This record gives sequence, structure tokens and C-alpha cells, in this order.
Amino acid sequence: MWNKLYNAAVNVQNSRTISPFIEAGGVAAAILTKQGNIYVGVCIDTASTLGMCAERNAIANMITNGESQIDKVVAVMPDGRVGSPCGACREYMMQLDKDSGDIEILLDLETNKTVKLKELIPDWWGYDKFGE
Repeated sequence: MWNKLYNAAVNVQNSRTISPFIEAGGVAAAILTKQGNIYVGVCIDTASTLGMCAERNAIANMITNGESQIDKVVAVMPDGRVGSPCGACREYMMQLDKDSGDIEILLDLETNKTVKLKELIPDWWGYDKFGE
């Protein structure tokens, strides 16, 4: 499944200039939902910092299509390696669902090394909002 997600992300990754203020596609992401669907997104970088990371773009695509539970995440960096989501993306994912801490994130494609989101955000502040 990791290779399938990686390839889905690479298929939309296309670094390009949109305007003098916006660049897109340097980073791409693919997410696998609990329902088994794959959603992709690319980063959108703007001069005014109103851009969006690839992971959040993929999540927006997922939410637009009526889902909100993620199983796995892959982010592909400009050099083709996978990388860990930034802090904003981690927080965004944690807030989606009470079980988001169990989202599996790929850290290395060759070894299939992964980490759970809750390991990247220990002692997360929001668990009590879910009634835990």
C-alpha cells in the first residue's frame, strides 16, 4: 500500500509557478482513508503565507468527498524522498477524529519505516474535547 500511496502522490507532483506570487506542486501527498479511498494534494506556496501544505490539501480533498478518518499518510518531497508532515499538518490531522493519533505516517519508503501521529505529538492538548 505504501508504494501505491507514494505513486499516487508522485503522479500529481509537478513543481510549477502559478503566478509571480504563487508556486505549487513541489511537495505532494497522498492519504488513505479508513474507508479505503486515496486522496492526493500538492503544496501551494504564496507570497502572503496563505498557502497550503500538500497534506492539508489532500485532507481538504478527502473532506470535500465526505470522509474524515485517515489511516495512512505519505508526503513526497521535491527530491523524491518521503518526509514527515509539518507541525501545522500534524495538528490539523489530530483534530479530525478521536482516533487520529493512530494515523500511520511513512518516514522511509525503502524500509517502510513508519510512525504513528501520536508519537509525533505526545501529550496532545485536545484529547479531552473528544471525551477521552
